[in-house]
Amino acid sequence: MFDMTPKNSDNDLGLTGSREDDFETKSGAEAQHERHENSILKSDNDKLRAENNRYKDALNNATCPNCGGPAAIGEMSFDEQHLRIENARLREEIDRISAIAAKYVGKPLLTHSSSSFPQLTSSHHIPSRSLDLEVGNFGNTNNSQTGFLGDMYGTSDIMRSVSIHNDADKPMIVELAVAAMEELVRMAQTGDPLWVSSDSAVEILNEEEYFRTFPRGIGPKPLGLRSEASRESTVVIMNHINLVEILMDVNQWSSVFCGIVSRALTLEVLSTGVAGNYNGALQVMTAEFQVPSPLVPTRENYFVRYCKKHSDNTWAVVDVSLDSLRPSPITRNRRRPSGCLIQELQNGYSKVTWVEHTEVDDRSVHTMYKPLVNTGLAFGAKRWVATLDRQCERLASSMASNIPAGDLSVITSPEGRKSMLKLAERMVMSFCSGVGASNAHAWTTLATAGSDDVRVMTRKSMDDPGRPPGIVLSAATSFWIPVAPKRVFDFLRDENSRSEWDILSNGGLVQEMAHIANGRDPGNSVSLFRVNSANSGQSNMLILQESCTDASGSYVIYAPVDIMAMNVVLSGGDPDYVALLPSGFAILPDGSSRVNASAGAEGGGDGNNLEVVTSTASNCGSLLTVAFQILVDSVPTAKLSLGSVATVNSLIKCTVERIKAALACDGA
Repeated sequence: MFDMTPKNSDNDLGLTGSREDDFETKSGAEAQHERHENSILKSDNDKLRAENNRYKDALNNATCPNCGGPAAIGEMSFDEQHLRIENARLREEIDRISAIAAKYVGKPLLTHSSSSFPQLTSSHHIPSRSLDLEVGNFGNTNNSQTGFLGDMYGTSDIMRSVSIHNDADKPMIVELAVAAMEELVRMAQTGDPLWVSSDSAVEILNEEEYFRTFPRGIGPKPLGLRSEASRESTVVIMNHINLVEILMDVNQWSSVFCGIVSRALTLEVLSTGVAGNYNGALQVMTAEFQVPSPLVPTRENYFVRYCKKHSDNTWAVVDVSLDSLRPSPITRNRRRPSGCLIQELQNGYSKVTWVEHTEVDDRSVHTMYKPLVNTGLAFGAKRWVATLDRQCERLASSMASNIPAGDLSVITSPEGRKSMLKLAERMVMSFCSGVGASNAHAWTTLATAGSDDVRVMTRKSMDDPGRPPGIVLSAATSFWIPVAPKRVFDFLRDENSRSEWDILSNGGLVQEMAHIANGRDPGNSVSLFRVNSANSGQSNMLILQESCTDASGSYVIYAPVDIMAMNVVLSGGDPDYVALLPSGFAILPDGSSRVNASAGAEGGGDGNNLEVVTSTASNCGSLLTVAFQILVDSVPTAKLSLGSVATVNSLIKCTVERIKAALACDGA
């Protein structure tokens, strides 16, 4: 029977001899590949089983941290569960930001879960790399990330010499930024016992509670440094998206806060954010902060700035110092987590809560300014918030289109308003570059100025359409006057009293030709004055003036301008080619009415009663800084004469004496 059954041959299956060999070879390779995969899966399974057994052993052998005895899983406290969940979330965020940053540093970053971070004291460093990145999708086509003041007047070698350390340090920067964000949010939202209210309604940071709440951070306070901590909230007329853009764009940031930020530079962008916005943006920066007086040393900081969007439509931007990554024999100041929370409100408004927390060696501050600095009014949150609020009002005014034509001097043309405000903005920024103690710009301080209380600097102006060519002298001096800041401000900005102190107007009649109100306070305005000379042989002169005031201080800044150039500006023309040399005044409260209330507070407090300090009812005096920029020679290559320095010294001293005499008579 079996013999009668035919056998299938190779030809019956349709296979030749060579094809049969190929089929057997492929089948053998697939089987070998499957065995290899099975071996890998078995190995992974064994590893997971072993890891599972280790976790079981760890749980079985867990001990109570209080008594040392065995602990049941169910005995874990709610706080411990919350901390473990929070810790896991922080690790996930570090891993996520590290992954984002890895795209820009050229190599993968180690995650928190896979390795330990290097110590902050690592001394290895490499030069910073230019990443040529645009910040998000906000149209910043300028690859240079230097602040506006740094672009105009140069950035010091010290600022540019600061560099990112090696790639191994970057995960540490990410971890510091994430921890700083958590700290900022809690500092902004937590009340007692972290912030204690005093009898004078000033919030004071409880340092013991602070270090108990935030044991990690950037370490203990170095010896010789004094703590300054303040918190302030306000509602500003700007949406949260634009506010975040201002804070994350170094050019806009240094422009809006030009009275505080004397120079700024973005050293490296680790992340531009995700989803077309600044959420997750991370950048390493250096900046110098100033008070408008040559008697208060500037504060330079090297820090990382981190932006994050929270789930409740609240954005947060935080800075934390990275000075430990930069070799420095002496630490003069550190920036603990500082920044702001921005909460979206209706109708384009935002609520801003600002926290400033620094540690500084301020022993070189002049005695006259110590009360102001010690109470936190010079560098504290009150000043940042007040400046932001005023600048938001200014920007809203520049975009206004429904201006009533009730006064002939009011500029109603939108193009003319925008051009004139842009010119005034450049004038203010130029003034701020020469009024403080910063030497970062293209000014050279003269060692033998001939006067101990007048700081004189010089610069050569060449190929700058915004300045007249030649040698420019900048002279600044500060003095105390026993008159309330508001009265000093009203006196200096009033064109009717200008002849009492302005030597250059030579007693001529001052008349306002154009006016732009740029804030709720009537003192916030830009004006164009005509000085009708008393001497018929002299031509009339135009003066552009901006006066601004807020709870932290006031400015009156002015500059002579060309008549033909201003006609172009008022018609909406480009204001960048109008040559300006600004002069003016910075008026600050002397801090005397808050010294007793804040003694021993180490600068804590948000300054809720600062309005009393700046009002006419206050019994405090004013700290007045006078600064002039004068063209002493129209030839840039000419040598500076001592006679020119003496003339400028004499001019500024004569102006000071006239102001003192006029205000003394006014007060009497």
